[in-house]
Amino acid sequence: MGTSSREEIVEVFRALDHDAERLCALSFDVFTTPERLRALEHLERVARRLRTPEHALINELGARASKEELGGTLRSALADRLRITRAEAGRRVDEAEDLGERRSLTGEPLAPQLSATAAGQREGLIGDGHVKVIRSFFAHLPTEVDLFTRQAAEADLAEKAREYRPDELAKYARRIMACLDPDGEFSDAERARQRGITLGEQQFDGMSRISGLVTPELRAAIEACLAKLAAPGACNPEDETPVVDEAPDEDAVRRDRRSQAQRNHDGFLAGLRGLFASGRLGQHNGLPVSIVVTTTLKELEAAAGKALTAGGTLVPISDVIRWAGHAHHYLAIFDNGKALALHHTKRLASPAQRIVLYARDRGCTKPGCDAPAYHSQVHHIRGWAATRRTDIDDLTLACGPDNRLAEQGWTTRTNARGETEWIPPPHLDRGQPRTNTFHHPEKLLHHEDDDEDGERERAAS
Repeated sequence: MGTSSREEIVEVFRALDHDAERLCALSFDVFTTPERLRALEHLERVARRLRTPEHALINELGARASKEELGGTLRSALADRLRITRAEAGRRVDEAEDLGERRSLTGEPLAPQLSATAAGQREGLIGDGHVKVIRSFFAHLPTEVDLFTRQAAEADLAEKAREYRPDELAKYARRIMACLDPDGEFSDAERARQRGITLGEQQFDGMSRISGLVTPELRAAIEACLAKLAAPGACNPEDETPVVDEAPDEDAVRRDRRSQAQRNHDGFLAGLRGLFASGRLGQHNGLPVSIVVTTTLKELEAAAGKALTAGGTLVPISDVIRWAGHAHHYLAIFDNGKALALHHTKRLASPAQRIVLYARDRGCTKPGCDAPAYHSQVHHIRGWAATRRTDIDDLTLACGPDNRLAEQGWTTRTNARGETEWIPPPHLDRGQPRTNTFHHPEKLLHHEDDDEDGERERAAS
Protein backbone atom coordinates (compact mmCIF):
# COMPACT_ATOMS: atom_id res chain seq x y z
CA MET A 1 0.00 0.00 0.00
CA GLY A 2 2.12 2.84 -1.32
CA THR A 3 1.59 6.58 -1.09
CA SER A 4 0.28 8.36 -4.20
CA SER A 5 0.51 12.05 -4.96
CA ARG A 6 -2.62 14.15 -5.29
CA GLU A 7 -1.69 14.94 -8.90
CA GLU A 8 -1.39 11.25 -9.78
CA ILE A 9 -4.78 10.46 -8.26
CA VAL A 10 -6.48 13.31 -10.14
CA GLU A 11 -4.84 12.22 -13.39
CA VAL A 12 -6.02 8.61 -13.00
CA PHE A 13 -9.59 9.67 -12.23
CA ARG A 14 -9.66 11.95 -15.27
CA ALA A 15 -8.39 9.14 -17.47
CA LEU A 16 -11.04 6.83 -15.98
CA ASP A 17 -13.80 9.32 -16.78
CA HIS A 18 -12.44 9.81 -20.31
CA ASP A 19 -12.22 6.08 -21.05
CA ALA A 20 -15.66 5.44 -19.55
CA GLU A 21 -17.15 8.15 -21.76
CA ARG A 22 -15.52 6.63 -24.85
CA LEU A 23 -16.76 3.18 -23.86
CA CYS A 24 -20.34 4.38 -23.41
CA ALA A 25 -20.29 5.93 -26.88
CA LEU A 26 -19.30 2.69 -28.62
CA SER A 27 -21.61 0.58 -30.76
CA PHE A 28 -21.14 -3.19 -30.64
CA ASP A 29 -22.93 -4.08 -33.86
CA VAL A 30 -19.73 -5.48 -35.41
CA PHE A 31 -19.24 -8.03 -32.60
CA THR A 32 -20.14 -11.67 -32.91
CA THR A 33 -21.92 -13.50 -30.07
CA PRO A 34 -18.66 -14.86 -28.58
CA GLU A 35 -17.11 -11.40 -28.75
CA ARG A 36 -20.10 -9.82 -26.99
CA LEU A 37 -19.87 -12.42 -24.21
CA ARG A 38 -16.15 -11.78 -23.81
CA ALA A 39 -16.81 -8.03 -23.68
CA LEU A 40 -19.40 -8.51 -20.94
CA GLU A 41 -16.97 -10.69 -19.01
CA HIS A 42 -14.32 -7.97 -19.35
CA LEU A 43 -16.71 -5.27 -18.09
CA GLU A 44 -17.69 -7.46 -15.13
CA ARG A 45 -14.08 -7.92 -14.14
CA VAL A 46 -13.37 -4.19 -14.33
CA ALA A 47 -16.48 -3.37 -12.24
CA ARG A 48 -15.37 -5.88 -9.60
CA ARG A 49 -11.84 -4.45 -9.49
CA LEU A 50 -13.18 -0.95 -8.78
CA ARG A 51 -14.36 -2.19 -5.37
CA THR A 52 -10.72 -2.21 -4.21
CA PRO A 53 -10.16 1.59 -4.34
CA GLU A 54 -13.69 2.05 -2.99
CA HIS A 55 -12.79 -0.02 0.09
CA ALA A 56 -9.64 2.03 0.61
CA LEU A 57 -11.50 5.35 0.40
CA ILE A 58 -14.24 4.18 2.77
CA ASN A 59 -11.75 2.90 5.36
CA GLU A 60 -9.75 6.13 5.23
CA LEU A 61 -12.93 8.16 5.74
CA GLY A 62 -13.83 5.96 8.69
CA ALA A 63 -10.39 6.42 10.23
CA ARG A 64 -9.83 10.13 9.58
CA ALA A 65 -13.11 11.98 9.02
CA SER A 66 -15.09 13.42 11.93
CA LYS A 67 -18.87 13.43 12.20
CA GLU A 68 -18.81 17.19 11.71
CA GLU A 69 -16.95 16.83 8.41
CA LEU A 70 -19.23 14.05 7.22
CA GLY A 71 -22.44 15.62 8.48
CA GLY A 72 -23.30 12.51 10.50
CA THR A 73 -22.20 8.90 10.62
CA LEU A 74 -20.11 7.43 7.81
CA ARG A 75 -23.01 5.28 6.65
CA SER A 76 -25.39 8.23 6.48
CA ALA A 77 -22.80 10.35 4.69
CA LEU A 78 -22.19 7.65 2.05
CA ALA A 79 -25.92 7.11 1.54
CA ASP A 80 -26.54 10.82 0.98
CA ARG A 81 -23.45 11.55 -1.12
CA LEU A 82 -23.69 8.45 -3.35
CA ARG A 83 -27.51 8.47 -3.40
CA ILE A 84 -27.75 4.87 -2.22
CA THR A 85 -29.85 3.33 0.55
CA ARG A 86 -28.51 3.37 4.09
CA ALA A 87 -28.62 -0.41 4.05
CA GLU A 88 -26.43 -0.45 0.95
CA ALA A 89 -24.09 2.12 2.51
CA GLY A 90 -23.84 -0.05 5.61
CA ARG A 91 -23.02 -3.08 3.49
CA ARG A 92 -20.21 -1.22 1.76
CA VAL A 93 -18.76 0.00 5.05
CA ASP A 94 -18.83 -3.52 6.49
CA GLU A 95 -17.27 -5.00 3.36
CA ALA A 96 -14.55 -2.37 3.37
CA GLU A 97 -13.66 -3.37 6.94
CA ASP A 98 -13.29 -7.01 5.85
CA LEU A 99 -11.75 -6.56 2.38
CA GLY A 100 -9.95 -3.22 2.45
CA GLU A 101 -6.35 -2.65 3.44
CA ARG A 102 -5.91 -1.39 6.98
CA ARG A 103 -3.31 0.30 9.12
CA SER A 104 -2.16 -0.49 12.63
CA LEU A 105 -2.26 2.04 15.44
CA THR A 106 1.31 2.95 14.55
CA GLY A 107 0.46 3.47 10.89
CA GLU A 108 1.91 0.24 9.53
CA PRO A 109 -0.03 -1.38 6.64
CA LEU A 110 -2.08 -4.48 7.48
CA ALA A 111 -3.51 -7.09 5.14
CA PRO A 112 -7.33 -7.25 4.75
CA GLN A 113 -9.12 -9.50 7.22
CA LEU A 114 -10.38 -11.62 4.32
CA SER A 115 -7.16 -11.38 2.38
CA ALA A 116 -7.74 -14.19 -0.15
CA THR A 117 -11.20 -12.84 -0.98
CA ALA A 118 -9.81 -9.32 -1.33
CA ALA A 119 -7.10 -10.56 -3.72
CA GLY A 120 -9.68 -12.27 -5.91
CA GLN A 121 -11.81 -9.17 -5.97
CA ARG A 122 -8.82 -7.00 -6.92
CA GLU A 123 -8.21 -9.32 -9.89
CA GLY A 124 -11.86 -9.02 -10.91
CA LEU A 125 -12.56 -12.72 -10.36
CA ILE A 126 -14.76 -12.41 -7.26
CA GLY A 127 -17.95 -10.36 -7.32
CA ASP A 128 -20.37 -8.91 -4.79
CA GLY A 129 -22.45 -12.10 -4.70
CA HIS A 130 -19.42 -14.21 -3.82
CA VAL A 131 -18.36 -11.73 -1.14
CA LYS A 132 -21.82 -11.90 0.44
CA VAL A 133 -21.64 -15.69 0.67
CA ILE A 134 -18.13 -15.68 2.19
CA ARG A 135 -18.92 -12.96 4.74
CA SER A 136 -22.14 -14.75 5.72
CA PHE A 137 -20.16 -17.97 6.21
CA PHE A 138 -17.86 -16.31 8.74
CA ALA A 139 -20.74 -14.52 10.43
CA HIS A 140 -22.23 -17.93 11.27
CA LEU A 141 -18.97 -19.76 12.01
CA PRO A 142 -18.66 -20.45 15.77
CA THR A 143 -16.06 -18.36 17.57
CA GLU A 144 -14.44 -21.54 18.89
CA VAL A 145 -12.98 -22.33 15.45
CA ASP A 146 -9.26 -21.49 15.58
CA LEU A 147 -7.51 -18.85 13.45
CA PHE A 148 -5.56 -21.32 11.30
CA THR A 149 -8.78 -23.17 10.33
CA ARG A 150 -10.52 -19.88 9.59
CA GLN A 151 -7.73 -18.75 7.29
CA ALA A 152 -7.70 -22.10 5.49
CA ALA A 153 -11.49 -21.99 5.03
CA GLU A 154 -11.35 -18.44 3.68
CA ALA A 155 -8.62 -19.31 1.21
CA ASP A 156 -10.59 -22.35 0.05
CA LEU A 157 -13.82 -20.39 -0.39
CA ALA A 158 -12.02 -17.60 -2.24
CA GLU A 159 -10.46 -20.14 -4.58
CA LYS A 160 -13.82 -21.76 -5.29
CA ALA A 161 -15.38 -18.31 -5.84
CA ARG A 162 -13.09 -17.86 -8.84
CA GLU A 163 -14.80 -20.84 -10.47
CA TYR A 164 -18.32 -21.01 -9.05
CA ARG A 165 -21.41 -18.83 -9.31
CA PRO A 166 -22.53 -17.31 -5.96
CA ASP A 167 -25.39 -19.81 -5.62
CA GLU A 168 -22.99 -22.70 -6.25
CA LEU A 169 -20.52 -21.23 -3.77
CA ALA A 170 -23.30 -21.00 -1.16
CA LYS A 171 -23.97 -24.74 -1.47
CA TYR A 172 -20.27 -25.48 -1.12
CA ALA A 173 -20.03 -23.15 1.91
CA ARG A 174 -22.82 -25.11 3.63
CA ARG A 175 -20.81 -28.30 3.18
CA ILE A 176 -17.75 -26.66 4.70
CA MET A 177 -19.85 -25.40 7.61
CA ALA A 178 -21.19 -28.91 8.19
CA CYS A 179 -17.61 -30.18 8.46
CA LEU A 180 -16.43 -27.43 10.81
CA ASP A 181 -19.58 -27.31 12.93
CA PRO A 182 -21.29 -30.72 12.58
CA ASP A 183 -23.50 -30.34 15.64
CA GLY A 184 -24.60 -26.82 14.80
CA GLU A 185 -24.74 -23.92 17.24
CA PHE A 186 -27.79 -24.05 19.47
CA SER A 187 -26.79 -21.79 22.34
CA ASP A 188 -29.10 -19.13 23.79
CA ALA A 189 -26.68 -16.46 22.61
CA GLU A 190 -26.79 -17.73 19.03
CA ARG A 191 -30.59 -17.89 19.04
CA ALA A 192 -30.74 -14.37 20.42
CA ARG A 193 -28.38 -13.18 17.70
CA GLN A 194 -30.51 -14.64 14.91
CA ARG A 195 -33.91 -13.51 16.20
CA GLY A 196 -35.78 -10.88 14.22
CA ILE A 197 -38.99 -10.04 12.39
CA THR A 198 -39.03 -7.84 9.29
CA LEU A 199 -42.14 -6.06 8.04
CA GLY A 200 -41.57 -5.54 4.33
CA GLU A 201 -42.50 -2.51 2.25
CA GLN A 202 -46.07 -2.15 1.04
CA GLN A 203 -46.66 -3.55 -2.43
CA PHE A 204 -48.70 -1.68 -5.04
CA ASP A 205 -51.81 -3.54 -3.87
CA GLY A 206 -51.24 -2.43 -0.27
CA MET A 207 -50.19 -5.85 0.99
CA SER A 208 -46.91 -6.39 2.92
CA ARG A 209 -44.72 -9.42 3.52
CA ILE A 210 -43.51 -10.51 6.95
CA SER A 211 -40.35 -12.57 7.33
CA GLY A 212 -37.89 -13.51 10.05
CA LEU A 213 -36.84 -15.98 12.72
CA VAL A 214 -38.55 -16.25 16.11
CA THR A 215 -37.17 -17.65 19.34
CA PRO A 216 -38.76 -20.70 20.98
CA GLU A 217 -40.29 -18.35 23.58
CA LEU A 218 -42.06 -16.21 20.97
CA ARG A 219 -43.15 -19.29 19.02
CA ALA A 220 -44.73 -20.72 22.17
CA ALA A 221 -46.59 -17.44 22.77
CA ILE A 222 -47.78 -17.32 19.15
CA GLU A 223 -48.98 -20.92 19.31
CA ALA A 224 -51.02 -20.24 22.46
CA CYS A 225 -52.54 -17.07 20.96
CA LEU A 226 -53.45 -18.65 17.63
CA ALA A 227 -54.83 -21.80 19.24
CA LYS A 228 -57.80 -19.66 20.27
CA LEU A 229 -57.89 -16.70 17.89
CA ALA A 230 -57.05 -18.67 14.73
CA ALA A 231 -59.32 -21.63 15.43
CA PRO A 232 -61.96 -22.46 12.76
CA GLY A 233 -64.85 -20.03 13.12
CA ALA A 234 -62.98 -17.56 15.34
CA CYS A 235 -62.34 -13.91 14.41
CA ASN A 236 -63.90 -14.36 10.97
CA PRO A 237 -64.19 -10.92 9.31
CA GLU A 238 -66.92 -12.29 7.01
CA ASP A 239 -69.24 -12.77 10.02
CA GLU A 240 -71.52 -9.87 10.89
CA THR A 241 -70.33 -10.22 14.50
CA PRO A 242 -66.99 -12.08 14.57
CA VAL A 243 -66.57 -14.55 17.43
CA VAL A 244 -63.64 -13.43 19.60
CA ASP A 245 -64.24 -14.03 23.30
CA GLU A 246 -66.40 -17.15 23.18
CA ALA A 247 -65.74 -20.49 21.53
CA PRO A 248 -67.17 -20.64 17.98
CA ASP A 249 -70.31 -22.73 17.61
CA GLU A 250 -70.80 -25.37 14.92
CA ASP A 251 -72.53 -22.91 12.60
CA ALA A 252 -69.60 -20.46 12.77
CA VAL A 253 -67.15 -23.29 12.07
CA ARG A 254 -69.21 -24.50 9.12
CA ARG A 255 -69.33 -21.00 7.56
CA ASP A 256 -65.57 -20.55 7.85
CA ARG A 257 -63.97 -21.10 4.42
CA ARG A 258 -60.61 -19.52 5.30
CA SER A 259 -57.28 -21.30 5.01
CA GLN A 260 -55.12 -21.80 8.10
CA ALA A 261 -52.83 -18.98 6.93
CA GLN A 262 -55.80 -16.63 6.59
CA ARG A 263 -57.06 -17.60 10.05
CA ASN A 264 -53.59 -16.92 11.45
CA HIS A 265 -53.66 -13.44 9.90
CA ASP A 266 -57.11 -12.63 11.28
CA GLY A 267 -56.18 -14.03 14.69
CA PHE A 268 -53.11 -11.81 14.89
CA LEU A 269 -55.21 -8.78 13.98
CA ALA A 270 -57.83 -9.60 16.61
CA GLY A 271 -55.13 -10.05 19.26
CA LEU A 272 -53.56 -6.68 18.47
CA ARG A 273 -56.96 -4.98 18.52
CA GLY A 274 -57.56 -6.40 21.98
CA LEU A 275 -54.14 -5.18 23.11
CA PHE A 276 -54.86 -1.66 21.83
CA ALA A 277 -58.28 -1.68 23.50
CA SER A 278 -56.78 -2.73 26.83
CA GLY A 279 -54.96 0.60 27.14
CA ARG A 280 -51.97 -1.16 28.71
CA LEU A 281 -49.40 -0.29 26.04
CA GLY A 282 -48.59 3.03 27.69
CA GLN A 283 -47.52 6.03 25.63
CA HIS A 284 -45.30 6.67 22.64
CA ASN A 285 -44.03 10.20 21.96
CA GLY A 286 -46.55 11.60 24.44
CA LEU A 287 -49.61 9.88 22.91
CA PRO A 288 -51.44 6.71 23.96
CA VAL A 289 -50.27 3.86 21.74
CA SER A 290 -52.88 3.76 18.98
CA ILE A 291 -53.26 3.89 15.23
CA VAL A 292 -53.18 7.49 14.02
CA VAL A 293 -54.64 7.99 10.55
CA THR A 294 -54.84 11.12 8.42
CA THR A 295 -57.08 11.68 5.43
CA THR A 296 -58.93 14.50 3.71
CA LEU A 297 -62.54 15.37 4.43
CA LYS A 298 -63.24 15.02 0.72
CA GLU A 299 -62.09 11.38 0.73
CA LEU A 300 -64.06 10.62 3.88
CA GLU A 301 -67.24 12.03 2.37
CA ALA A 302 -66.68 10.10 -0.85
CA ALA A 303 -65.73 6.91 1.04
CA ALA A 304 -62.99 6.38 -1.54
CA GLY A 305 -59.24 6.68 -1.77
CA LYS A 306 -56.55 5.92 0.82
CA ALA A 307 -55.61 7.31 4.21
CA LEU A 308 -52.10 7.42 5.67
CA THR A 309 -51.08 6.13 9.09
CA ALA A 310 -48.38 7.78 11.17
CA GLY A 311 -46.27 4.72 10.38
CA GLY A 312 -46.40 5.46 6.66
CA THR A 313 -48.94 2.78 5.73
CA LEU A 314 -51.62 3.47 3.11
CA VAL A 315 -55.03 2.22 4.26
CA PRO A 316 -58.23 2.07 2.17
CA ILE A 317 -60.83 4.61 3.29
CA SER A 318 -63.32 1.76 3.72
CA ASP A 319 -61.10 0.37 6.50
CA VAL A 320 -60.83 3.80 8.14
CA ILE A 321 -64.61 4.19 8.19
CA ARG A 322 -64.96 0.72 9.71
CA TRP A 323 -62.35 1.58 12.36
CA ALA A 324 -64.24 4.78 13.22
CA GLY A 325 -66.97 2.74 14.85
CA HIS A 326 -64.68 2.03 17.81
CA ALA A 327 -62.05 4.78 17.70
CA HIS A 328 -61.34 8.12 19.33
CA HIS A 329 -61.54 11.03 16.89
CA TYR A 330 -59.38 14.10 16.34
CA LEU A 331 -59.87 16.89 13.83
CA ALA A 332 -57.02 19.12 12.70
CA ILE A 333 -57.79 22.11 10.47
CA PHE A 334 -55.16 23.51 8.12
CA ASP A 335 -54.96 26.71 6.12
CA ASN A 336 -52.35 26.78 3.34
CA GLY A 337 -50.35 24.13 5.12
CA LYS A 338 -50.37 25.92 8.50
CA ALA A 339 -52.21 24.51 11.50
CA LEU A 340 -54.40 26.94 13.39
CA ALA A 341 -54.08 28.04 17.04
CA LEU A 342 -52.06 25.33 18.74
CA HIS A 343 -49.29 26.77 20.89
CA HIS A 344 -48.01 26.89 24.45
CA THR A 345 -44.91 27.85 26.42
CA LYS A 346 -43.68 24.39 27.44
CA ARG A 347 -40.75 22.91 25.56
CA LEU A 348 -42.44 19.54 24.93
CA ALA A 349 -45.20 19.50 22.34
CA SER A 350 -48.68 18.74 23.61
CA PRO A 351 -50.54 15.60 22.47
CA ALA A 352 -52.80 17.76 20.30
CA GLN A 353 -49.77 19.32 18.62
CA ARG A 354 -48.30 15.90 17.93
CA ILE A 355 -51.57 14.82 16.30
CA VAL A 356 -51.42 17.93 14.08
CA LEU A 357 -47.81 17.25 13.11
CA TYR A 358 -48.63 13.62 12.34
CA ALA A 359 -51.36 14.84 10.01
CA ARG A 360 -49.44 17.71 8.43
CA ASP A 361 -45.86 16.46 8.05
CA ARG A 362 -46.55 12.69 8.05
CA GLY A 363 -42.89 11.97 8.82
CA CYS A 364 -39.38 13.41 9.05
CA THR A 365 -39.13 16.60 7.01
CA LYS A 366 -35.40 16.41 6.21
CA PRO A 367 -34.97 15.93 2.45
CA GLY A 368 -34.60 12.29 1.48
CA CYS A 369 -35.64 10.83 4.84
CA ASP A 370 -38.45 8.25 4.79
CA ALA A 371 -38.90 7.89 8.56
CA PRO A 372 -42.66 7.94 9.30
CA ALA A 373 -44.32 10.01 12.00
CA TYR A 374 -44.27 7.20 14.58
CA HIS A 375 -40.46 7.18 14.34
CA SER A 376 -40.03 10.96 14.40
CA GLN A 377 -39.56 13.53 17.15
CA VAL A 378 -40.90 17.06 17.45
CA HIS A 379 -38.30 19.56 16.23
CA HIS A 380 -38.34 23.31 16.99
CA ILE A 381 -37.75 24.95 13.60
CA ARG A 382 -36.09 28.10 14.93
CA GLY A 383 -34.79 26.35 18.02
CA TRP A 384 -36.22 26.30 21.55
CA ALA A 385 -33.43 28.53 22.83
CA ALA A 386 -34.39 31.26 20.36
CA THR A 387 -38.16 31.35 20.99
CA ARG A 388 -38.79 29.70 24.39
CA ARG A 389 -42.19 28.76 22.95
CA THR A 390 -43.73 25.68 21.39
CA ASP A 391 -46.05 27.06 18.71
CA ILE A 392 -47.45 24.68 16.12
CA ASP A 393 -46.27 26.90 13.24
CA ASP A 394 -42.71 26.66 14.58
CA LEU A 395 -42.74 22.87 14.99
CA THR A 396 -41.98 20.07 12.55
CA LEU A 397 -41.14 16.37 12.60
CA ALA A 398 -37.60 14.98 12.44
CA CYS A 399 -36.31 11.49 13.10
CA GLY A 400 -33.79 11.06 15.93
CA PRO A 401 -30.58 11.29 13.85
CA ASP A 402 -31.86 14.26 11.82
CA ASN A 403 -33.15 16.04 14.91
CA ARG A 404 -29.59 16.06 16.23
CA LEU A 405 -28.21 17.68 13.07
CA ALA A 406 -28.74 21.06 14.69
CA GLU A 407 -25.73 20.22 16.86
CA GLN A 408 -23.67 19.81 13.67
CA GLY A 409 -24.44 23.14 12.06
CA TRP A 410 -27.72 22.45 10.28
CA THR A 411 -30.55 25.00 10.50
CA THR A 412 -34.24 24.85 9.63
CA ARG A 413 -36.74 27.46 8.52
CA THR A 414 -40.29 27.67 7.18
CA ASN A 415 -40.79 28.84 3.60
CA ALA A 416 -43.73 30.79 2.16
CA ARG A 417 -45.64 27.55 1.47
CA GLY A 418 -45.44 26.44 5.08
CA GLU A 419 -42.83 23.76 4.31
CA THR A 420 -39.80 23.08 6.47
CA GLU A 421 -36.48 23.79 4.74
CA TRP A 422 -33.24 22.19 5.92
CA ILE A 423 -30.08 24.23 5.37
CA PRO A 424 -26.76 22.33 5.63
CA PRO A 425 -23.58 23.95 6.90
CA PRO A 426 -21.53 25.49 4.04
CA HIS A 427 -18.98 22.67 3.81
CA LEU A 428 -21.77 20.11 3.26
CA ASP A 429 -23.89 22.20 0.89
CA ARG A 430 -23.91 20.63 -2.58
CA GLY A 431 -27.09 22.34 -3.70
CA GLN A 432 -29.19 19.44 -2.43
CA PRO A 433 -32.99 19.78 -2.02
CA ARG A 434 -34.16 21.87 0.93
CA THR A 435 -37.59 20.27 1.44
CA ASN A 436 -38.77 16.67 1.66
CA THR A 437 -41.43 15.51 -0.81
CA PHE A 438 -41.28 11.84 0.17
CA HIS A 439 -44.32 11.96 2.46
CA HIS A 440 -46.37 14.16 0.11
CA PRO A 441 -46.28 12.56 -3.36
CA GLU A 442 -49.66 14.08 -4.17
CA LYS A 443 -48.03 17.52 -4.33
CA LEU A 444 -46.08 16.36 -7.37
CA LEU A 445 -49.33 15.41 -9.14
CA HIS A 446 -51.39 18.53 -8.46
CA HIS A 447 -50.86 22.23 -8.98
CA GLU A 448 -50.55 24.44 -5.92
CA ASP A 449 -54.03 25.88 -6.57
CA ASP A 450 -55.77 22.51 -6.83
CA ASP A 451 -55.70 21.63 -3.13
CA GLU A 452 -58.58 23.83 -1.97
CA ASP A 453 -60.80 20.97 -0.85
CA GLY A 454 -58.32 18.27 0.05
CA GLU A 455 -55.22 19.75 1.60
CA ARG A 456 -56.46 22.71 3.62
CA GLU A 457 -58.73 20.58 5.75
CA ARG A 458 -57.39 17.32 7.07
CA ALA A 459 -58.90 14.87 9.54
CA ALA A 460 -56.85 12.70 11.85
CA SER A 461 -58.46 9.87 13.72
